[in-house]
Amino acid sequence: MRGRRESKAVPRLGTAAVGMLEGLERHRLLSTAQLHELYAPASSLRWTQHLLGRLRESGLAEAARAPGGLGLWHLTPRGVAAIGPIAGGAAGRKAISPEQAAGPLREHTLAVNDVGLAFVRAARERGDECEALAWRHEVAHSLGRPPGQRRPELLIADALLTYQQNGPGEEVGFHYRFVELDRATMGADRLVEQLARYPRLYHRTLPASDPLDEPEPVWAGHYPVFPAVTVVLAGLPPARTERRRETVLELLAEEAGSVAPEVSISICSLDDLLSRGPFAPIFRELGDPERPIDWLGEGEG
Repeated sequence: MRGRRESKAVPRLGTAAVGMLEGLERHRLLSTAQLHELYAPASSLRWTQHLLGRLRESGLAEAARAPGGLGLWHLTPRGVAAIGPIAGGAAGRKAISPEQAAGPLREHTLAVNDVGLAFVRAARERGDECEALAWRHEVAHSLGRPPGQRRPELLIADALLTYQQNGPGEEVGFHYRFVELDRATMGADRLVEQLARYPRLYHRTLPASDPLDEPEPVWAGHYPVFPAVTVVLAGLPPARTERRRETVLELLAEEAGSVAPEVSISICSLDDLLSRGPFAPIFRELGDPERPIDWLGEGEG
């Protein structure tokens, strides 16, 4: 009976509040400002704070306080139980504790969500579609078992983002991106090692059901095309960020033999992405690192 009452509590909160719960379930941790922009951009910030207060009073969400007083919202265990079936959450998903929300997890998670928000803003401005649930965190793919190992090696992208570009008439284009958020907490060589796993995923195949057919790429069971890789650099001053980008591209170029040309890898800074948006020429791509391009590979002019 208690579980039935909790499940009924969600619809009574209203569409915007339920949307916020879905966003917290999908994105784990969101600031008040992020929730406001995603779910109530046409309303006042005070209205967003009112809705979040109702979620807190209902025991569905809670806010941790980061340095500077920033409110960081996350689901409570009751919120996970209430919204999980509606949002398609995985069974047994655990709520984030206040300590985790205010700890090292916050900067990386909030930055990944800032990346998603940059694409949401661009879609709203251009009449495209990229909504609050358009990205998923920590998308894992198996690379198979290394020799002598029992467990498969995993490639875990920080996020997978989907963007629908609406063209003239009924023309529609879908774009998929693996997102790697780098806060310079590891050496550039370690980042390159992570990026080198994407070509391995691209080349990984499974035997075809018919022996006469070609082996099937593993990724084709998940995506209509192989997602390009967008690397977003954060956590450093602009000059050091640019140097890190150059270093990563140079190291990747040295690994050119193992990087499939079909795998697009481009790099930008989080500051540029937030201030100028993904359609500005703020990216540099492995194939032509001197040419500024936008996230779709288009250059200036």
